[in-house]
Amino acid sequence: MTEDRDVWRRPIYRGKIVDLGLETVELPNGESAELEIVGHPGGAAAVAIENQGRVCLLRQYRHAAGGWLWELPAGKLEPGETPFGTARRELAEEAGVEADRWTDLGILHSSPGILTEVIHLYLAEDPRRATHDHETHEVIEIHWLPFKQALDWCRDGTITDAKTLIGLFRAQAVLNYR
Repeated sequence: MTEDRDVWRRPIYRGKIVDLGLETVELPNGESAELEIVGHPGGAAAVAIENQGRVCLLRQYRHAAGGWLWELPAGKLEPGETPFGTARRELAEEAGVEADRWTDLGILHSSPGILTEVIHLYLAEDPRRATHDHETHEVIEIHWLPFKQALDWCRDGTITDAKTLIGLFRAQAVLNYR
C-alpha cells in the first residue's frame, strides 16, 4: 500500500500467492465500508525490444482467462527481490533474454477495487539471447514480432492483457520521445 491506513482486517483465506481478507475501513468522506481485498505481493514485466524493431511477446495459456493470451514476460515479486530484479529474472526465465539497457516505465494497478497488486514495467533494449527456464506450470511460446504489429494488436483487441497493453504503449511513448 502507498498510504498508511487505519484498517481492521479479518483474514478469510491465505494461499501460496494471494490472501483474501474482509477489511473495515473509514473512507475519505467519513463513511465506513467493509471491503473484500485480495492481497498480492506485486509483479514486474519487461518490454524487450531488439535493434531490428521486434518485441518479445509470449503466447501463454491462462486457465483463469479461458485460454491463450499474448503477454509480456512478467512475474511475481519474490520476498526480498526488487521490482527491477524481478523484471530481469522473468525476462531471462520466460523469454531466454538478458539486456543491459533498461528504462523504468512506471507502475500500474491491475484491479485497484479489490486487489493490492502493483505491477512495475520496464523497457529492456538491445537484448541478447540467454537460456530460458519455464516453470512446470507455465505453458509458454516465445515470439518476436514487429513492434508495429504488437501495437496494432493492442488496438484491434488481439492483445487483452492489461500489463502488456500499458507496457507496449508506454514503451512506444518513450521510444518516440527520444
